[in-house]
Amino acid sequence: MKQQVEERVQLSSDQIAHYRENGFLVLDSLFDPAEVEALSDAFDADCLTPGPQRILEENGEAVRAVYASHERRREFATLVRTPRLLGPARQLMSDDLYVYQLKINAKPAFGGDKWAWHQDFLAWKLADNLAEPRQVNIGLFLDEVTEFNGPLIFLPGSHRSGLLRDFRNASSRSAQHLDPDDIALRPEQMSMLVDRHGMVSPKGAAGSVILFDPQIVHGSAPNMSPFPRRLLIATYNDVANAPVPLGEPRPAYVVGRDTTPLELSDEPIDLRVGGTV
Repeated sequence: MKQQVEERVQLSSDQIAHYRENGFLVLDSLFDPAEVEALSDAFDADCLTPGPQRILEENGEAVRAVYASHERRREFATLVRTPRLLGPARQLMSDDLYVYQLKINAKPAFGGDKWAWHQDFLAWKLADNLAEPRQVNIGLFLDEVTEFNGPLIFLPGSHRSGLLRDFRNASSRSAQHLDPDDIALRPEQMSMLVDRHGMVSPKGAAGSVILFDPQIVHGSAPNMSPFPRRLLIATYNDVANAPVPLGEPRPAYVVGRDTTPLELSDEPIDLRVGGTV
């Protein structure tokens, strides 16, 4: 089992250099099938929990995203402390990290909508008054990701240009979770950026992990395939970089309130059914 090799998960100097240069890094099959199944079952159960943390597609039926599952499900509470996620995050950022945000983007088969071209840090700067892009996003594939089921698309190196927009649209899909459509980059911008940086679409087996910078330009196409594409994204933030909202802070399920530095945990992901926090 993967739990037996937790302490040996370590990014190499070449991997760190690749992340700094390109803004993302893929780690293949970091979690085994039994763990992915447990996490998938936990997500399915959490999708049934009513509340504003559950974001629906425009049809009002399919789940588009779920926030803060680590506050309700033991499997995800364990996951954010595992050396396989927290370890690399510490290497790239600092030893004092907390979960700024955790969400699972569902991308259901035959209908998962697109995610517009955007930079994550802009949303957090505008909505939460976050000072610096001292975060790392760590995505975990809960399904195999292929060219057919709406994979993430990155513009390698675009994170090194800083923020490319400084405002949100006057009309928005949600005041709470700030949908990428609210801060989407303009087509003419994207044409120039793609000409400069190109596009890369990382793919991999379920259980693979992708680390990406909060300022890298990214998006994804609709999922027209018969295969779901569920992607968990844990965003770790430096404790010294906690947001200082100018007004009413966004809900706790969107922006984590607990800035206590996370401790690494060797506790295995709970493979039992019903692992509530």
